[in-house]
Amino acid sequence: MSQVRWRTRSAVSPPVVWPLVWPPPSRIPWGQIFTQMIKVEGPGSLYLGIAPALTRSLLYGGLRLGLYEPCKQACEYVFGSSNFAFKFASGAVSGALATALTNPTEVLKVRLQMNPKTGPVKELHKIFAEEGTRALWKGVGPAMVRAGCLTASQVATYDESKQALLRWTPLKEGFSLHFISSCIAGTVGTLVAAPVDMIKTRLMLQRESQGARMYRNGFHCAYQVVASEGMGALYKGGFATFARLGPQTTITFLVYEQLRKLAGINAL
Repeated sequence: MSQVRWRTRSAVSPPVVWPLVWPPPSRIPWGQIFTQMIKVEGPGSLYLGIAPALTRSLLYGGLRLGLYEPCKQACEYVFGSSNFAFKFASGAVSGALATALTNPTEVLKVRLQMNPKTGPVKELHKIFAEEGTRALWKGVGPAMVRAGCLTASQVATYDESKQALLRWTPLKEGFSLHFISSCIAGTVGTLVAAPVDMIKTRLMLQRESQGARMYRNGFHCAYQVVASEGMGALYKGGFATFARLGPQTTITFLVYEQLRKLAGINAL
């Protein structure tokens, strides 16, 4: 689903260079992209960039969840409160820091997904040779905003949903509570992060070595997308995003809570 999501969002008007054999129109349904990828490139195309994707998931996932509790405790110590606003801020800080450290793996993953005829080492060497080390942090600003929004909406919503469900329903600490709370967090996270994620994708696919850039920054990218493709384009690939992010969020928090329990740490 991640690969389909990238392909859907990279189909722009005017079109960027597309590695597939059909020319994309300004709007392509994600289902059509999914079937054509399998037909033209084979099932293996759905797993392009899997190595850097797994590396990023391991590092980024661990950092953003691991930093949330210290940030929340710091807010509680300094301000004497841990309400939803401070939970949201803690999630934003932890997500932004995590993605700033792991952005090179994200750039490499996107490049491999868009260029299936190369490998991680070869693509990394090409980036260094043609664009320099700074290219590994291309789009890091929107990526930090996206990660901050996503982590804040996911973790803060999960944390607050748990407290509300414990307070207003008969649910107790356990699988049912964790499952319902994580489903709510996945839905909210998708709605908040999808537009920023789309902008981040467009910026990462820009190559400085190919001449004039189409987008100057994240705000300019958002303006150009809305002006040329409409407001709905900000949620291009939104269903594919939810299909990936919803289950991922649910599994992440269920596993996270179990790991905390095994480690003898109180539930979030």
